[in-house]
Amino acid sequence: MDTSNSPDGIGDLQRDLWTLQSDGIVGKKAAFSRDWAERMREDMMTAFWSAIQRPGGAVGRGPRRWYVEIHPEEFGGFADLVAHPWVVAMCENALGKDYQIVEIGFDVPFQGAKYQPWHRDFPSPADTYVDRRITSLAFNLTGVDVTDDMGPFEIAPGTQFEDGRAWKHEMFPSKGIWPALQERAVRKFPQLGDISCRSALTIHRGTEHGSPIARPVMVLGVDAPGAGHAELHDLMVTQAYYDALPESVREHLVCRVVDRLVPVTQKHDIEGLVMGADPV
Repeated sequence: MDTSNSPDGIGDLQRDLWTLQSDGIVGKKAAFSRDWAERMREDMMTAFWSAIQRPGGAVGRGPRRWYVEIHPEEFGGFADLVAHPWVVAMCENALGKDYQIVEIGFDVPFQGAKYQPWHRDFPSPADTYVDRRITSLAFNLTGVDVTDDMGPFEIAPGTQFEDGRAWKHEMFPSKGIWPALQERAVRKFPQLGDISCRSALTIHRGTEHGSPIARPVMVLGVDAPGAGHAELHDLMVTQAYYDALPESVREHLVCRVVDRLVPVTQKHDIEGLVMGADPV
């Protein structure tokens, strides 16, 4: 994509969209203040200690690693995140003007977390492996300044368009191709306030976590119309919270409006991640 003649500001967006299409992941440095990100971390850890005490509240994603879906109201920065100009621009341009916000949650590994098997978040649709169209995005925001001993996220750029239908659950590449994934793998070391945006189909994994410091990362899931991943989640908001959201947010939020929030029982359990894996 040629951006040399683009106006100021538009060129940066076009480069980010090109990088997303090419690599399957792109980042925005310092999108939020460090103070904002530290408050996000506090919200995540408060929600974790609540979720881990109830059945189905925290789903294992490998040894000493969990995933927790939350209510938007449990994250004080939810409205800031979904209305951030870069997030909105990436969603509109990659997924279409009628994109759908379907998931908010976080992944958190603790000391002792092991390598995950290489995987994608769900099977690829033909729209992606045939037509090379991205139909879902995952935005990640770190709760810490990531260092090498914190089990950094590892991703194999350019794998978002791999077919994958022959893989286990259409999500887990066979170990025979792990060395090829490792050759192209990139580890990510985001800092507080950074955002990354990736196709949920780009092959990735968490790595071994040796630090005593937990590494929570917020996950915002967004779909193109018809992608269907809202069925894997159950976003709930109260009427007062919903009414207070900007219309520009409400029109994209796929949720139930309820009188009283009840704990989230997660529907999207990635069975193949439970045991962890040996590194390549």
